[in-house]
Order: sequence, then C-alpha cells, then structure tokens
Amino acid sequence: MKNLRILIADDHGLVRRGAEEVLRSVRGWRVVAGAADGREAVEKAIKLKPDVAILDIGMPELDGFEATRQILQAVPDTKVLVLTMHESDQMVRRALDAGVRGYLLKSDLTECLVKAVKAVAEGERFLTPKVSEIMLDGFRKSKEHQQSERASAQPTPRETEIIRLLAAGKMNKEISAELGITVRTVETHRAKIMLKLGLHSLADLIHYAIRQGLYKGATRAQSA
Repeated sequence: MKNLRILIADDHGLVRRGAEEVLRSVRGWRVVAGAADGREAVEKAIKLKPDVAILDIGMPELDGFEATRQILQAVPDTKVLVLTMHESDQMVRRALDAGVRGYLLKSDLTECLVKAVKAVAEGERFLTPKVSEIMLDGFRKSKEHQQSERASAQPTPRETEIIRLLAAGKMNKEISAELGITVRTVETHRAKIMLKLGLHSLADLIHYAIRQGLYKGATRAQSA
C-alpha cells in the first residue's frame, strides 16, 4: 500500500479537505487531485490514472454513478470508492451495479476511510456493517428476492464458493486461478447461479451472499 495515488471528488470543499486530512495520516499515500463535480473527476482520473478514486454520489455535471462508469471505462485499473451521505439500499445497489468497489457513509469517514481505501486498493470489496445492514433491510422488504429463494434452488458447493468470491470483489480471472478452473467455466457457473437464484445483478448476488453468511469482506476490512 505504499505510494498509493488517490483522487477525491465531492462538491463540498470541506468534505474533500477532511478526507485528505484523514488520508494524509498514512505514509506514502498521496492525494493527487480533488474535483468539485463529476465531469472534472472523470477528466482528472483519465489524466492522472489514480489507484483509487473517492466519489460522492450527488455531484453536479455528472453524478457519482455515471462518473464511475466513465472512469472505469477509460481507466479500468482505477478502483472506485463511494463516499456519501445516502443511507439507501437503492443507492447502494446502483453504486455496486455501476462498478464501485466500496460504499462508505460520510458519518464513518474518520473511522473507516483508511480501511476502505486500503481494501478497495487491494481488490477487495468494502461495505461497513451499517451498509451491509441497509442492504439486508432492502433484501427483506423485497418480495422478488423472497420469492427467488426457494428451497429447491440451493447452489452447489462449487457455486457457493464462486458466490463467496464474487461477493468479495474477485474478478472472473482471479476466481479461475484460485479454483483451478477456466475463465469460461467461471462465466458458465456465474450465469447458472444468477438463473438458479433469480438474481439479476451483482448487487442482487451480494444481497444473497450477505443473507447467507457468505460475505466476510466487511469484517476482514474492518479489522485490518
């Protein structure tokens, strides 16, 4: 985690300065740029290619979701972490579907920002216990998900392991190497899992993993 380069985008200067102050405590980490809106965040990410981009959701010009999509399309090696005040299951789902690696509430900035940046930079997914609980609440209220979890649609041990790895933020290629199977086999398993469990997105899969006790990333990241 030495020499980590970070971009912070938020339309409130006080938040940017506060986040930078927290990150400054880690030796070798450097905030290479700040941005006041989503479009500026995309432009600076493309120019500077930071290791981690910290984005607010409700920014002018481009919101955090669209900024994330454009950054990941142009600079796929950059990991995106959302830092927001929105405590909404729908917002968490949209962020995960856009490709963010972590979701952090501004109320947890001082306590969790360093842990979150470290986790996403290492390729892990970061959700605080509070965010995981928000997702669980949304899951419980969703009739669609309740109907999809039928006793007859249980994943196999191999599928369960793939669900756990996907929820932890692993890419298909990483899962292939860890399990000793081809990338095509991982893709086939993933498609079967989504169909079998009635899931429609990565956020749905993470919902399922949290409910089944398969997601351990938040606990590991918190104790790092």
